[in-house]
Amino acid sequence: MSPSAAPGAHARRIALVGPLHPWRGGLAQYLQLLGEALESHAEVRAVTFTRQYPRIFFPGTSQRDDAAPRPRFPTAALLDSIGPSSWRRTAAHLERWAPGAVVLKWWMPFFAPAFASAVGPLRRRGTRVVLVCDNLIAHEPRLYDRPFTDWMLRNSDGYLVMSDSVERDLDTLKPGAPRRRVPHPFYAQFDRGRHTRDSARAALGLSGDVALFFGYVRAYKGLDTLLAAWKRVHAERPGATLVVAGEFYEKPERYEALAREAGGVRILNRYIADDEVEALFRAADVTVLPYRAGTQSGVTHVAYALGSPVIATRVGGLGETVVEGETGLTCPPDDPGALARVLVRFFAEGLRERMAGPIASLRARHSWEALARSTVELVDELSPKRGWA
Repeated sequence: MSPSAAPGAHARRIALVGPLHPWRGGLAQYLQLLGEALESHAEVRAVTFTRQYPRIFFPGTSQRDDAAPRPRFPTAALLDSIGPSSWRRTAAHLERWAPGAVVLKWWMPFFAPAFASAVGPLRRRGTRVVLVCDNLIAHEPRLYDRPFTDWMLRNSDGYLVMSDSVERDLDTLKPGAPRRRVPHPFYAQFDRGRHTRDSARAALGLSGDVALFFGYVRAYKGLDTLLAAWKRVHAERPGATLVVAGEFYEKPERYEALAREAGGVRILNRYIADDEVEALFRAADVTVLPYRAGTQSGVTHVAYALGSPVIATRVGGLGETVVEGETGLTCPPDDPGALARVLVRFFAEGLRERMAGPIASLRARHSWEALARSTVELVDELSPKRGWA
C-alpha cells in the first residue's frame, strides 16, 4: 500500500500506463500528478515506456528528462511502443498485481497496438480501463488513425474529457460512452516562489511589453501566424518583445527569417527545463497560443498557474479555456491582422493587471484532487456490482 494512501484504500488498486519519469514533457507530468493525487484514494502503481517514440516520429533532441522528480508511487519501465513482446510482458505484469482499474493517457493513435494489447487481457477479466483523452482526432492525421483509435476504444470502458471539442469527438466515435467532463488541472508545480515579475524580467533581460509563445514548434501551432502578427505589433509598440521558448520540430530557418522581419523577437530553440519555466511565464505579460488546430493545451494551464493571461485562437477546445476579457482574449485562427489587433489592445489597455484576480479564482476548480475524485467516481460507475480490488 502506498504510504500516503488513506485508511482502507488498499481495497482499491489503480494502475497507470503511459509516459512517466524519465520521459519528459507535459504528458509525463500530467500522469505523475494525477497518480500522486490518486494515492489518497487508492493504491497506485504504474507502467511506463522503455521506448516511447521511434526516432522517425520524434524530431527533437531528446525524449528524456532524467533530472525531473520521480513519482512517489512504484513505476516499472516495461512497455516498448513498437515491441510486441513487451506488450505481453506488460499485460502479465499488470495481471499479477490485478488492479481494479487501469488509467491511460491517450493523445495519439500510434500507441493503440501497445496500449490495447497491454490492457486487453485485464479487461477480459473485469478490470476497467479509463482513457484520459487529450485528443481523439489527431492534429496531424495519418491513414491509420481511425482504425487504431477504434481499436483502443473497443478496449476501454470510460473516458475523462477536458473540453467540449473532445467530448463531441467521443460522441461521434463512441456514442453514449461513460465519461466525466473534468477541468484540466493547473501545473502548479512550476510555481516555486523563486521569482516575482520584476526579478524574472531582470534575470531574463526583458522590459516593456512581453508576449510568450511556449512549447515545441509544429505547423499546427501557428507560430508563423504569430510572427506575421508581431510585425504589426512591433511597428505600433517598438519596445515590445516576443519570446519564443521551445524546441523546433519544424525546420527553424523559415521562422527565423519571419522573426528577423518582424523585429523584437527572441528565440530559445531548445527544450525548456522545469526550473526555467517559472521565470518565463512570470516575465511575460501574456501567453499566446495562435494554433490552427487543437483540443486543449497544457500551456494554458501552466500560464494560469503562474498568473499569466492567455490569448488563444478559437479552435477546438482552446477558446473554452479563456474567459473572454477576464482571463484572456480570443481571436480567429490563421488571421495575423486579428491577432495583431488583440495583442495591441491587450498591451494598450494594460489588461494583465485587470485579469490577475479572475485567474487566481480559477485555481480551486482546476486541482489535481478534483481530477482524482472524478477518476474514482467514474471507475465506481463502471464497476457498480463487482466492486474493485
